[in-house]
Amino acid sequence: MSRPEKAIAFLHGILGRGNNLRTIASRFVEARPAWKPLLVDLRGHGQSPKGTPGASLEAAARDVIAFAAGFPEPLAALVGHSLGGKVALEAARIGSLETLEHVVVIDSFPGARAPFLGGDSALAVIDTIESLPRTFASKTEFTQAFIGRGMSKAVAQWLAQSVEKEGDHFRFALDLGEMRALIMDYFARDLWPVVENPPGNARVHLVIAEHSDSWPQPERERARRFAASNDRVTVDILPGGHWLHVDNPDGLLRVLGKMGS
Repeated sequence: MSRPEKAIAFLHGILGRGNNLRTIASRFVEARPAWKPLLVDLRGHGQSPKGTPGASLEAAARDVIAFAAGFPEPLAALVGHSLGGKVALEAARIGSLETLEHVVVIDSFPGARAPFLGGDSALAVIDTIESLPRTFASKTEFTQAFIGRGMSKAVAQWLAQSVEKEGDHFRFALDLGEMRALIMDYFARDLWPVVENPPGNARVHLVIAEHSDSWPQPERERARRFAASNDRVTVDILPGGHWLHVDNPDGLLRVLGKMGS
């Protein structure tokens, strides 16, 4: 079997972890053995240190750049979902990734906008977790408590992956202050300039979920118009909701296929 020639980093959304994108990453590299997949736990998530000072998109992007530098294969592509999409754009903006060829932004609006509130929004989820006890007898007790606050079972089960055993009890392991800082910076940062003028030889691929509210309708049209006049930017609107890698993996893989073999 030939060794991979280049690396592709997959960046998850807020409150997630690298394994969230394992299935789509595995399917991508199975068809393209020249690529090495990197499933990154972003700053404050998964196995990464928690509560580090200065949480921001730029800090998270510099973490990704440093992580990728530890591998022999050059980092040629960044694929980011939601928060991870803007971290990918920020990593491209920093400009130190001379080998970067593609930035794939999955249902992540590159501009600044007012934070989402209510429902299953990230800020509402953080508020709900903050309202719960700090420790639980089991992961099941955590999910039941979360659902008891009126939140969905699907989100509760997804969050339970970040509930860890500590002594004789369980606790939600992420630093909620750090999570709040990251999501607020996500909404505040305007990274349209990276889309409009991709750095180096990179191409930017915007992937918009048809049934998600992440992208305001006028901005979808703006993106389409811009892509029509710039051969280094593509826009794909795919059927499905915000979790496109779950709702429409085949469509997402077709977009990733634009990066070549």
